[in-house]
Amino acid sequence: MAKRWITTPRVEGTASRQAHADLPEGTYERELGKEGFFGPASHMHHRHPPTAWTRMQGPLRPRAFDTTRLEEFGPTPWDARALLGNASVQVRLWAMTSSMASLARNADGDELLFVHSGEGHLYCDYGHLHIREGDYVMLPRSTMWRLESSAPMRLLLIEATNSSYMLPEKGLVGPHAIFDPAMLDTPVIDEAFLDQQDDTEWDVIVKRGGELTTITYPFSPLDATGWHGDLVPVRINWRDIRPLMSHRYHLPPSAHTTFVAGRFVVCTFVPRPFETDPGALKVPFFHNNDDYDEVLFYHAGEFFSRDNIHPGMMTLHPCGFTHGPHPKALEKAFEQTSDGTNEVAVMIDTRDALQVLDGAESVEWPGYVDSWKSG
Repeated sequence: MAKRWITTPRVEGTASRQAHADLPEGTYERELGKEGFFGPASHMHHRHPPTAWTRMQGPLRPRAFDTTRLEEFGPTPWDARALLGNASVQVRLWAMTSSMASLARNADGDELLFVHSGEGHLYCDYGHLHIREGDYVMLPRSTMWRLESSAPMRLLLIEATNSSYMLPEKGLVGPHAIFDPAMLDTPVIDEAFLDQQDDTEWDVIVKRGGELTTITYPFSPLDATGWHGDLVPVRINWRDIRPLMSHRYHLPPSAHTTFVAGRFVVCTFVPRPFETDPGALKVPFFHNNDDYDEVLFYHAGEFFSRDNIHPGMMTLHPCGFTHGPHPKALEKAFEQTSDGTNEVAVMIDTRDALQVLDGAESVEWPGYVDSWKSG
């Protein structure tokens, strides 16, 4: 039997009829929404900022982690530091100081690499790709791969455990919005790929069920001479993303979705112009998003809605509490003080609660919960 949401849209009391615009004077808007900004929602208007708490006690709290403080990484991606995870997604950080001497294969799910710094060359079953800072590289489950670094690399690894990465539906704006699928680069069997094929001994380290198995070959198993099909790794850089914009309405984070997987999505925030309508909000709105945990990895730029945050930091906003702009940003919620934002960040929204793992706990900034306090 088909089901539908129980919705009866109405306006009560002193309220704006348009979300994120024309707020009644002296009020602060808070969105309560279902299904990560895709479901029904209501917008409250409050006399005080919804994050103006004086104390927060208990396990539920916003958390921040400074991954630039993580050190002592091993030579393979399986030595990456585990940060956050649940049954659907695992988030790790890996610093690679030299080229991989073995191959990796993730049999637990698709792997999404985000290159935070550095550059190098990816060799995999399908061929060769040059990769650099700002690249996403999606590797289908069980792809064999290795990296040769031209410069030390720091990567965010997002594993879609037992599910697959797909592109989001783009609805009314059509399939070429945000980025045209033709912008997705794929590996090539070029001279560099053929030159690395040799008859020396190579190890393939396979992860399955969280455990590692080493398979040894007397030759390079990356010995393909050709292939055909539509299952293939892809690469796209954040600079190739053209964000959706509205000059009269602050769009929700879901408008910036880059990849979708089982029970989580990956979004990319890139520089964009501010809204020009004088009544439109110009900072992220206060919201609950009570069906998802929200993670932000700050890659580059200046994060105008956050205070004391620098590139390489990661925040976790679990569902169950209101979050939004910090006090300094809130003061400029309706001001246009520059041409636009200057920030690049990766957002991971998970349908299920995330567990904070040892790698993140070791570099936590415990004062983050108090960063919304004015003064």
